[in-house]
Amino acid sequence: MSKVRVLVGTRKGAFVLTSDGKREKWDVRGPHFAGWEIYHLKGSPADPNRLYASQSSGWFGQLVQRSNDGGKTWEPVGNKFAYEGVPGTHQWYDGTPHPWEFKRVWHFEPSLTDPETVYAGIEDAALFRSTDGGQTWQELSGLRGHGSGPKWQPGAGGMCLHTIILDPGDPGRIFIAISAAGAFRTDDGGKTWKPINRGLHSQHIPDPTAEVGHCVHHIAMHRSRPGVLFMQKHWDVMRSDDAGDSWHEVSGNLPTDFGFAIDVHAHEPETIYVVPIKSDSEHFVPDGKLRVFRSRTGGNEWEALTKGLPQSNCYVNVLRDAMAVDSLDKCGVYFGTTGGQVYASADAGDSWTPIVRDLPAVLSVEVQTLE
Repeated sequence: MSKVRVLVGTRKGAFVLTSDGKREKWDVRGPHFAGWEIYHLKGSPADPNRLYASQSSGWFGQLVQRSNDGGKTWEPVGNKFAYEGVPGTHQWYDGTPHPWEFKRVWHFEPSLTDPETVYAGIEDAALFRSTDGGQTWQELSGLRGHGSGPKWQPGAGGMCLHTIILDPGDPGRIFIAISAAGAFRTDDGGKTWKPINRGLHSQHIPDPTAEVGHCVHHIAMHRSRPGVLFMQKHWDVMRSDDAGDSWHEVSGNLPTDFGFAIDVHAHEPETIYVVPIKSDSEHFVPDGKLRVFRSRTGGNEWEALTKGLPQSNCYVNVLRDAMAVDSLDKCGVYFGTTGGQVYASADAGDSWTPIVRDLPAVLSVEVQTLE
């Protein structure tokens, strides 16, 4: 029987949750790196026991941790990111003085085919790649060198590169998103990049339809349709059917179209999930009700999923990297909250059960389906 491993990053450590294919009883291990902020944990699709973790602290800086045994043991690797210096000091991307610092790793995206290759999204926004299992890192400087770079501005959470999507059918194509610059795509493995923000509309910026400057919160893709993208923006849920060249809104009947997390069902490319948040000033769910909304039509028509979720006096947030799906049948859906709960649904969202209730605030949730 298949197994499931859920990787949870929190404000005060990392946790590894495992279950069999029934997903009824869970083993909880952790905290690893207790007391540290773990912005992201991610496993390699090519070697499920190869995990990467971003460990950071305002006092001690940024460390990359790697596990080769599914999270049982860890070792620090490659923490210079092609620079000389001590992790946590202000290091400039190209050796010249300007106001960009290396603050933390927000997101890891391991290669789909090579366990030694992994990408890292950085704050301040830049994209790095390692081809030796995280031992050494090189910046894909074409992104930062894009002509729009000087116009990028930090969102409320910092100027973070938080989303990396690798096209499973085209090794040269990568999608990334930056808060608050927008979405970008490369078709040549990272040498050159183009903004893909046409159709996005953002209030409170000088040009609401500008080429860059949009606060994209997260992007999701189904691997069977790499040209179809779904986006949760600062406001608006958006969809692209042409690999990001243009976008249109699919917020439909959502109670609010502000949020952070968005994901796609493993087997139904038109089934997507979001968690609406009240507003950009009140970062909690509306009406004290924790509801995941599901669309089976690729957007516009949404249904509230509430069975097993608190429907009163609940004021948590679900952050951008805190939702994931497994590939079992029925598809499992998982998300974590700033209140320290991790919820799982073994029936594609119809019903929910808390795996754990009392973790530190959850920053990220990833899931691995293990044979």
